[in-house]
Amino acid sequence: MKTLYLVIPCYNEEEVLPETSKRLLQKVHHLEAQGRISPQSRILFVDDGSKDNTWTLISDLHRQDEHFAGLKLAHNRGHQNALLAGLMTAKEHCDICISMDADLQDDIEAVDKMLDENDKGSEVVYGVRSSRKTDTFFKRFTAQGFYKFMKLMGVDIVYNHADYRLLSKNALEGLAEYKEVNLFLRGIVPLIGYKSSSVTYERSERFAGESKYPLKKMLSFAFDGITSFSVKPIRWVTILGFLIFLASIIAIVYTLISKILGHAVAGWTATMLSIWMIGGIQLLSLGVIGEYIGKIYTETKARPRYRIEAVELTLDTEKDT
Repeated sequence: MKTLYLVIPCYNEEEVLPETSKRLLQKVHHLEAQGRISPQSRILFVDDGSKDNTWTLISDLHRQDEHFAGLKLAHNRGHQNALLAGLMTAKEHCDICISMDADLQDDIEAVDKMLDENDKGSEVVYGVRSSRKTDTFFKRFTAQGFYKFMKLMGVDIVYNHADYRLLSKNALEGLAEYKEVNLFLRGIVPLIGYKSSSVTYERSERFAGESKYPLKKMLSFAFDGITSFSVKPIRWVTILGFLIFLASIIAIVYTLISKILGHAVAGWTATMLSIWMIGGIQLLSLGVIGEYIGKIYTETKARPRYRIEAVELTLDTEKDT
């Protein structure tokens, strides 16, 4: 039997954690009773520097049942870093792991389908939303636009997939080889290789609490994903600059001919519009280039992506034969 770790990043999830832990424990017990996973399987909650009682609840759960494990980060490092911390911790103890959010939007019953795909030989199994009926029009429009734009940028990303996925131990070992500080796991995981497949599920509304991804964070996350995996924006800046250069040559030739023929007319409006347009394009171009330089800056510093403050983990000494 395989040892399964469920990795759940948490940030201020005290409202939803009691129900989440209850449902996940029921699922683990059910899978154990079927003989699909070993008794060494764990539910690993990763506290991403929460400001509420999330860690206290995780510690209490661990004391009540050894199936629960906890990892506390010393500082809030963001969802992707918290998820990576959980995956790298699970890698040392599991055969397969499944990551999901703590808000119960990911369908827990899809775990069975993921295990089925793993039994068929898939080392990576993506949980893909079957629809976006629970999203608002704005969120649905922006999310679909994000995935399409990422594809346009040449990023290998699974459409309508977030961070609900199964990874085998081999896939986890491959993930550990990627050392970048600017994490975008949805783009990194497809680069690992190995046989992969997808399962579909219906995403529910958040059980309790508030979303940890307001519009500002969503935009930041999307921009990080684009600039971490594609240099096409810089190439577009280069192409735009070249086109503006050609237009300026044409404008210079036109101006000289008008001057020679005596048709030159003072065009204050056209002059001001061109100055504003070119100035705006220059500032936009500098901003795009600056974003890439900033990422180079953070990568070269090679600071730790996370630091673990406390661990609640019980390991059985007996191994399955």
